[in-house]
Amino acid sequence: MSENILRHALSDRVFHWVTAVAVLVLLGTAFLPIIGLKFPWVTAHWVAGVVLTLAVVFHILRSLSLRRLRHMGIGPRDMREGLAAVAGLFGRRGGAPQAGKYSAAQKLMHHVVAVLVLVTVATGLPMMVKVDTPFWERDPYWLETGTWGMIYVLHGLAALCLLSVVMVHIYFVLRPEKRPYLRAMIRGWMRREEALADHDPQRWPGDA
Repeated sequence: MSENILRHALSDRVFHWVTAVAVLVLLGTAFLPIIGLKFPWVTAHWVAGVVLTLAVVFHILRSLSLRRLRHMGIGPRDMREGLAAVAGLFGRRGGAPQAGKYSAAQKLMHHVVAVLVLVTVATGLPMMVKVDTPFWERDPYWLETGTWGMIYVLHGLAALCLLSVVMVHIYFVLRPEKRPYLRAMIRGWMRREEALADHDPQRWPGDA
C-alpha cells in the first residue's frame, strides 16, 4: 500500500481556499459589471476585500518562521533549476531537476501573486472610504484627485494582472500531471511516489 505524506497542513489549506474564494469574489464583482452583468456588487466587493486583507495579515504573521521562509525563498539554486526546467521543455538533456518542497515555478507564482495581492490590498483599503458601510459614511474627498487617480490606476492594473495569473494557475492545476498537487491542497497529502517524482527527499522529507 502506498504511503501518504503530508504536504499542506490544515491551516495552510484553509488559508489557501479562503484567499481563493475572496480573490474570485473580488475579480467577479470587479469585472462582471464592466461586461454588462448588472447586480449589487459593491457590498460583496468590499466585504471580500476585508476578508482578503485579514487572510493576508494572518499569512504574513505565520510565515515569519525560518523554516517557512526557507521553503519559499528564491536563491541561485532555484534560478539554475528554473533554467534547467525551461531547457527540459525544449528537449535539452537532463530535464527538470528535482526540487525541494516547492519548485522554482511554484515559488515564482507565489511571489507574483503575493505582490499583486499586496498592491490590490494596499490600494483597495483607501478606496473603502468612498463606500458607505455599517462602520462609516463615505468621504470621497479624503485624498486629492491626483492621488485618487494613481490609486485607481495601480488597483486596476494589479487586478488585471491578478486575473491573468489566476487563469494560468487554474489551467495548470487542472492538468492531469498536476492533480496530486490539487489533491494535496484539498486533502493535505500526496503519495510518496508522487512526491519522489518531482521532489528531492533530502530537501523536502515530506512534512508540511
